[in-house]
Amino acid sequence: MNKIKLGLAVFLAIAGFFSFYFLQDSPMVVRVMSLLLGLVFAFVIVLFTTQGKQLFSFFRDSVDEVKKVVWPSRKETLQMAGVVCAFVITMAFFLWIIDSSLMAIVKYAMGQES
Repeated sequence: MNKIKLGLAVFLAIAGFFSFYFLQDSPMVVRVMSLLLGLVFAFVIVLFTTQGKQLFSFFRDSVDEVKKVVWPSRKETLQMAGVVCAFVITMAFFLWIIDSSLMAIVKYAMGQES
């Protein structure tokens, strides 16, 4: 039974998309409403399937988990951003020194000293 419901939902979604393009001569409001009606009916039918109920439960549990997250304060965020920026600048300087040194060694080895 779930496969039939899912098939009907896919059919309604596709019908909504086709109606949007089929009604080219109609006002844009009618075209958009036909598209939205097809998608809304498809969504409602999907909610009554086993997979739809599981998906809805997953979304509800995800929202509950996000509410449990302890977000850092503004001060902590700025401190960590400062640490990251300092590390990036330090690594850039270190890699520039390594690159310049290797370039000088290669130029010396090839006899292109300048």
